[in-house]
Amino acid sequence: MKKIAIIGSGSWGVALAIHLARNGNIVKIWSFSEEEKRLINEEKRCKFLPNITLPENIECLTNFEEVIKDTEFILHVTPSKFTRDTFKQYKQYVEDKPVIICSKGFEKETLKTLDEVIKEELPTAKIGVLSGPSHAEEVSLSIPTVLVIASKHQEILDIIQNTFMSEKMRIYTSNDVKGVELGGALKNIIAFCAGVAAGICLGDNSFAALVTRGLSEISRLGEKLGGEKETFYGLSGLGDLIVTCLSEHSRNRMAGKLIGQGKTLEEAKKEIGMVIESIDNIDVAYELGKKNDAYMPIIETVYNVIYNELTPEEAVKNLMTREKKSE
Repeated sequence: MKKIAIIGSGSWGVALAIHLARNGNIVKIWSFSEEEKRLINEEKRCKFLPNITLPENIECLTNFEEVIKDTEFILHVTPSKFTRDTFKQYKQYVEDKPVIICSKGFEKETLKTLDEVIKEELPTAKIGVLSGPSHAEEVSLSIPTVLVIASKHQEILDIIQNTFMSEKMRIYTSNDVKGVELGGALKNIIAFCAGVAAGICLGDNSFAALVTRGLSEISRLGEKLGGEKETFYGLSGLGDLIVTCLSEHSRNRMAGKLIGQGKTLEEAKKEIGMVIESIDNIDVAYELGKKNDAYMPIIETVYNVIYNELTPEEAVKNLMTREKKSE
């Protein structure tokens, strides 16, 4: 049994808490919301996972110090755009506890990955990244899930693998922190594109091409940013890409689908009602591609759909009629 702190009370943070609590651990969740705290503590419910009753060994608090003290490691599960501000508020309590990044995305203003953000704020932090094909809804229902933990610290690999492993969850280990993190961040953008394709009623042929060529772009940029090529063909790359592109659980795919159906960006955000990481990170990936001279036609095209009024139909035509290439 371990005592674990989770920073973030969204669907993924609570789903991880449920899994860890079912494994016999004591879990404390930080939330900014008194209402979420009340719902979790008094009703044992999460508004993002309405069909689940939370285990008794989960407690929600709004005080960082109370959440983190006496715990063995911290899971950071806030949206990427809030990572720096949130971490600044609790970094004084981290001490030598490992910080495991479970969010997927970039810091928009600096184009930095989240491990870079945390290291910048606390250079002594021991960091891990947990990623892979995983919808919160399915983890909360104990549907078998396989993830990967990446870290440069062997003790982090050991503690996460040992704490998370069960009949319902399998954990692999990796030393490629950058690759694992980038796979999770970039796949959201391709999933958004898959949603657009669904919204304009393209077929299986189109989806297969999008996923395949999208993975090529993820790998191309990921390698330039320091990831290892083989990582992008593993759980945190190809695996996460498949589940996010094809599942109706995916907020990123749903946002793209709404855009494909003619909704505005603001209408899509309002209808989904939760943070959509792909929308927050499309321009980051576009800028990183230009900065690192990475050829990324899909990401460049979806950038033009979002920011330059290119229609989805025109976007498809542009991609299909580019100059001839060899694979």
